Amino acid sequence: MKWLNLGDEINLMAFIAAIVILSLTAFVVNLYTKQMRNKTPKGKLLDENWDGIGEFANNIPFGWGICFCFVILWGFWYIFVGYPLKSFSQIGQYNQEVAKYNAKYEEKWKNLSQNQLVQMGESMFLVQCSQCHGITADGMSGKAQNLTAWGKEEGIIYTINHGSKGLLGPDSEMPSMPSMGVELSADDARAVSAYIMADISEVKHTKYPADVAKGKEVYNTAGCNSCHGDDGKGMDGVAADLSSYGTSKFLAVVLKNGKKGLIGRMPSFDHANFNEVQIKALSAYIESLEPQN
Repeated sequence: MKWLNLGDEINLMAFIAAIVILSLTAFVVNLYTKQMRNKTPKGKLLDENWDGIGEFANNIPFGWGICFCFVILWGFWYIFVGYPLKSFSQIGQYNQEVAKYNAKYEEKWKNLSQNQLVQMGESMFLVQCSQCHGITADGMSGKAQNLTAWGKEEGIIYTINHGSKGLLGPDSEMPSMPSMGVELSADDARAVSAYIMADISEVKHTKYPADVAKGKEVYNTAGCNSCHGDDGKGMDGVAADLSSYGTSKFLAVVLKNGKKGLIGRMPSFDHANFNEVQIKALSAYIESLEPQN
């Protein structure tokens, strides 16, 4: 019988306990049935009575005393020996099996090529992200963030012109530069994005290398450094750390905390328990996407 799996310690202990309880129950029922038939009450009654019903001043039955002592001894054994030293549980066994599987998984996938990371990330994206961001990751006409531009120069340009909300918390917001009276031309915005990607971000690469020097100048004169700092690492609760922009670290923060942005609310994916390799894979896939308007 599949349900009677005595190879499992919990099932075995429950089976033995059931047999013991049934045996004791049968013994006690049989004993008291015989006593009720054959024995007559005897002993000294207590002085108190209720409507003529008295109570014998007998000692505790021997069997009861044995049972009480046994339960006390069993309790001490369970607390000091049986439970903490053995410490077996099905949840613990499950966690050990999961840890063993994860270790095997990490060993197998720790040296993936960039192409393999992209393929893994695409599979994850289609299962976990495409419902909101669309199978092409373009955000489905503004219903969610356009991830084809996210983590790239185009994402920085979009943020300059439209602002950002919810990255550092539900109430955090970066206004658009035009709303703060700073009008940047398309060339200046592109130059700033090139400077951030090439010099500030750990990506250390940009599609517009010729604009990096100009971007540094605009970054400082337009006031970007007043919030994000000269090194771009931002200030806690005020401005985001741009040094992680476009990296898996940046993605990990969003996945953990979620984001209540200008478009809508992205829930936290902390419950998914993505490991480091999976986050790198998802980041690699997003990075591989060709920007779409």
